[in-house]
Amino acid sequence: MSVCSDGVSCSRLAPPGFCFSSQADDGSRMLRFCPVLLVLMLPACGASVVIQRDAQFDVTYDDTVTSDNQTIYSYNHTVSRNKTEGVRVSVELLSESAQSPVLFVVRQKQAVLSFQVPLILRGLYQRKYQYTQVGRTLCQPPTKALAETQFFYVDVSTLSSAGVHYQLRVSRVDSFTLVMTLCVCVCVCVQFFKYMFPDGVDTVIVKVNSQKNFPCSVMSIQDIQCPVYDLDNNVAFIGMYQTMPPTAAITVQRKDFPSNSFYVVVVVKTEDEACGGPLRFYPLLPDQLLDPGNRSKTLDVIVSPAINSEVYVMGMLFCLGIFLSFYLLTFLVACVENKRYDTVFEESIGLTHRVCVSGKASVSPYEYGSFGEFVKVFIQIDSYCVRCVLISVCSYRSLESVARSRQESLSSVEEDDYDTLVDIDSDKNIVHLSFTEDRKCVNIATIAVFYALPVIQLVITYQTVVNVTGNQDICYYNFLCAHPLGALSSFNNILSNLGYVLLGLLFLLIVLQRDILHNRALERNESTALECGIPKHFGLYYAMGTALMMEGLLSACYHVCPNYTNFQFDTSFMYMIAGLCMLKLYQKRHPDINASAYSAYACLAAVIFFSVLGVVFGKGNTAFWIVFSVIHILATLLLSTQLYYMGRWRLDSGILRRMLNVIYTDCIRQCSGPMYIDRMVLLVMGNIVNWSLAAYGLIKRPNDFASYLLAIAICNLLLYFAFYIIMKLRSGERIQCLALVCILFTAVVWGFALFFFFQGLSTWQKTPAESREHNRECILLSFFDDHDIWHFLSSIAMFGSFLVLLTMDDDLDTVQRDKIYVF
Repeated sequence: MSVCSDGVSCSRLAPPGFCFSSQADDGSRMLRFCPVLLVLMLPACGASVVIQRDAQFDVTYDDTVTSDNQTIYSYNHTVSRNKTEGVRVSVELLSESAQSPVLFVVRQKQAVLSFQVPLILRGLYQRKYQYTQVGRTLCQPPTKALAETQFFYVDVSTLSSAGVHYQLRVSRVDSFTLVMTLCVCVCVCVQFFKYMFPDGVDTVIVKVNSQKNFPCSVMSIQDIQCPVYDLDNNVAFIGMYQTMPPTAAITVQRKDFPSNSFYVVVVVKTEDEACGGPLRFYPLLPDQLLDPGNRSKTLDVIVSPAINSEVYVMGMLFCLGIFLSFYLLTFLVACVENKRYDTVFEESIGLTHRVCVSGKASVSPYEYGSFGEFVKVFIQIDSYCVRCVLISVCSYRSLESVARSRQESLSSVEEDDYDTLVDIDSDKNIVHLSFTEDRKCVNIATIAVFYALPVIQLVITYQTVVNVTGNQDICYYNFLCAHPLGALSSFNNILSNLGYVLLGLLFLLIVLQRDILHNRALERNESTALECGIPKHFGLYYAMGTALMMEGLLSACYHVCPNYTNFQFDTSFMYMIAGLCMLKLYQKRHPDINASAYSAYACLAAVIFFSVLGVVFGKGNTAFWIVFSVIHILATLLLSTQLYYMGRWRLDSGILRRMLNVIYTDCIRQCSGPMYIDRMVLLVMGNIVNWSLAAYGLIKRPNDFASYLLAIAICNLLLYFAFYIIMKLRSGERIQCLALVCILFTAVVWGFALFFFFQGLSTWQKTPAESREHNRECILLSFFDDHDIWHFLSSIAMFGSFLVLLTMDDDLDTVQRDKIYVF
């Protein structure tokens, strides 16, 4: 307030025509001439002139403002209680070099919005971008009347002494209120819309699509309140938001918005780095202002209803039904097997003693087999049980075949004496082996508990942060098929992991049943349990089943909030499963040199350790890849040596001396062929594969190191499994019908599973915005996406793979151990 010489007080910011008089004796006369006096005396007071105009919608006002004058534009419009109408204020600064910015203040009935032009927004590394064209959408003030005329004012002022030329335009926004399933196409820099939940709809999906990736933008869902945060530097303050290059999708629930309505805010960012785009050049001067250019984007906004509770129930019932059917199928197979044994028993009920019928058949000395075969039929009846007929084919080999030259040998186990499983049993303590097997099962259960607890705590924290902050760039979901339930953002991706747990439990029950039957046979001193078949050690099978269940649990934890920091949780027990399967394959024919529980899990721990290092430091780090490739190749050579010499090669201080001695003896003094041809072929192929994988990693340096490491483990497992099957068939052994069905079924399921795995619905190797480009709609029951089907099929395929390992040597259960080949 300033006081003039004649006693008239005037307000610097008061509207024209409003002033006070200190002359009480002639107040009416002073008030009558107050507007004239105010205009004449304001310059003498040092105050700016306030000009008020009645303005109209959709009219562009071209004007100039200085520090000596202030312009107020007065608008009025009708506000309806049942209709929401958007109003947009657009401003453009025409003066190229203004000394001070122009301040625009929009005063509404219950809200005030202010902004300056040029608008300065900061980017990365303190870059400053100057916007001379600014558009802001106003909140509609609430009204209780059916229709009400409300006024709002746009005040324009500046501190610049020179005139600043500007343009102002206020217009109504078409399609400000979004309608269900109706697509709204707009060209925006900054824009927001309003949506109200209709009756009967509790969850909707807001989708925003564009034909081009750039400029990068942000979609935000905010509650109905003023002011609306619709600038790049404040859009993340409240609500839910996610960056988007061409697409974005956010699932919104009615329970999160008490007013049953929300704003959909779309803001174009100042930079494209968040969407994978390039950064602008770094300014030469620290305060240099950058021109952002034309940053506008054409978008389609559509709101569609999400699935209802019936679809949730159908999805859960489908998931349970699929995997519980395997329990039913296992029960039926068990009943058929018991029926078959009962039939054999009825046909042989008259036999009460051992009958041996033998006959000779000549075979080639270069084939696996013997000079003769005999069929043994045996049944015993006592007061406790009736043992079924056991029909076995016992094969004998001639001593001449053992004396064949190394070059003609087809066996990988020939030495000065012939190694069979009976030699292993006589040389090693089987009780100690069983104890070691049980220790593996106990150890993996202990590892699972200590590993899973912090994982669960971490992912719960992640989910809480997402729910509280609304930042949906933290987790890499398939947002087009992410169905929330409670606090979980993507319940379907978690539910689909149930198969690993249920099928892992089923496998444990199958192994337990076999373990019980084997122990009962041992208690009855049955010859088939004591002298025939592969030695029964079930510890690794228990460990495999437990690992499959833990894979389901940790995969579910990973999908609570999938990102690169917790991807190791999804793969850790995959490494364990691959390692345990290779150990079990090797143990079948080499139970005497099987690795201890501590050394096995120590090696698996080293693999997980490298996996974490690769995820954190492996992206584009040449030094890391060189070190890892060298370690990979050295480990391959060391393991090859151990396998070739059947564990007889010791890693100690004399290893270099022995290596030189072998090279001199076998390569220089006498060039001889390999002692074990079959084993050498396997190891040569294994080294070729591993060296190729090491070279690929060193050259390509893939970003997904965890998957690369898993590919190494799976390739080695498949190679060893193929070698085992080939050697089994070459040894004259056969694969029973059940095992053959499991092999074929598992191979087919793995093929389909890998097809869905490589669909790639999201990837944390890119930015969250780029990852959303891979998002796809649900394809099964409107509830499950491609990755969920991968979970279904891969859990079934792993279960089938375990059954293959469990049943592939059932044909040897009635073959004496001194007739079983070791390879």
